[in-house]
Amino acid sequence: MTRIRNHPMAALGVLVLGLFMTLLDLTIVNIAIPSILDGLHASLDQVLWVLNAYSLLYAVLLITSARLGDIYGPRNLFAVGVVIFTAASAFSGLAQDPTQLILSRGSAAACSPSTA
Repeated sequence: MTRIRNHPMAALGVLVLGLFMTLLDLTIVNIAIPSILDGLHASLDQVLWVLNAYSLLYAVLLITSARLGDIYGPRNLFAVGVVIFTAASAFSGLAQDPTQLILSRGSAAACSPSTA
């Protein structure tokens, strides 16, 4: 097990999966825009906030999460980020109105695995 933990390709694989999670999330939301408009009865402004809340918080917290990674360790922060990102994505899927979707997308961006 120690050999796998210290192997550079294993680390690269984990980082690629974390980035894949983030890109898949963005792709899913872009494809789901018509469903968000119809299913949640969201306005165009609210749909734009769904997209922009993620991007805005992702950019703002990128440096902060890098510093937290320096303090607590990148492995620990990455693991916590994946768990919270997954939970926030689940809450996004369970959102009943546009406001809930915007808030859950914002919290998903705050703990995105690729920011760790």
